[in-house]
Amino acid sequence: MQAEKKDIRALTKEQLRDFFVKSGDKAFRGNQVYEWLWQKGAHSFEAMTNISKSTRQMLEDNFVINHIKVDVMQRSSDGTIKNAVRLHDDLIVESVLIPTDTRTTACVSSQVGCSLDCKFCATARLKRMRNLNPDEIYDQVVAIDNESRLYFNRPLSNIVFMGMGEPLMNYNNVLKAIDKITSEEGLGMSPRRITVSTSGVPKMIRKMADDEVRFKLAVSLHSAIDETRTSIMPFNSTFPLADLREALEYWYSKTKSRITYEYVVWKGINDQRKDVEALIRFCKFAPSKVNIIEYNPIDDGEFQQAPSDAIDMYQALLQQNGITVTVRRSRGKDIDAACGQLANKS
Repeated sequence: MQAEKKDIRALTKEQLRDFFVKSGDKAFRGNQVYEWLWQKGAHSFEAMTNISKSTRQMLEDNFVINHIKVDVMQRSSDGTIKNAVRLHDDLIVESVLIPTDTRTTACVSSQVGCSLDCKFCATARLKRMRNLNPDEIYDQVVAIDNESRLYFNRPLSNIVFMGMGEPLMNYNNVLKAIDKITSEEGLGMSPRRITVSTSGVPKMIRKMADDEVRFKLAVSLHSAIDETRTSIMPFNSTFPLADLREALEYWYSKTKSRITYEYVVWKGINDQRKDVEALIRFCKFAPSKVNIIEYNPIDDGEFQQAPSDAIDMYQALLQQNGITVTVRRSRGKDIDAACGQLANKS
């Protein structure tokens, strides 16, 4: 029985150079192949046209390129594009292109399903099947960059890790993907244009700070009262707000990078003045801003968007306390591409 071929993109550039030397070829051949794989996004060895046919055949005999495939692309009436992305093992994840007048943002997934149990999120209802590999994360970005150029005539400007999965539960692979995305040998994007959004895993937030990452951090908060937060995000009982706060203070002390809190206001859950006051206290210990996100229903009606006067109250009280607040309208709702709606319905 033939051994399963290794995915060539799991090799570093040095390992590729070594492979060619051991095969009796020149080391620079490894550089050429590496460039084809990452900068030029080759889907096959056949596409590597400046490499001899016999070398391409040798690569074919030894390796595979487990490239993603955009299975279904849906376009929203507001211009948002959602990709159902098929992985090499036939599992599916979703990623989204969000256009505005001045930028195009890629919202990418980091896990198939999710490890956490947020009750308001459609992805959390899918069990976590596996972590995505660095190249699978990278490929989502490349696909959206291509769509951005094709449909909006401009390259991708920003990336948010807000798709399926908890990025900090796939930390090493997310970091490797970001290294490739920001490398001159990859897409050459600035890390300041990348935001990793977490539901709040204190130990991993501290690790990010120690690793001196240069991307931005967003925390999916939704309540600064433990009892309320645990009722909607049960894992909060394991990672309570005091631990999260300590980790975020540590993050700020190490990075001096402002924290963004993502926050949905629901009717009857967190729409009272006491909820806003708790949020204000939580925001005070490190420079932060709050994104209030419109809620996108996921069918069962348990969670409902709070009325506009509750949103107005949040906005007014946060501003009075010197906290930057933005109310974000959701994009792509008509194709289930908005925040919390990614569930592979297609």
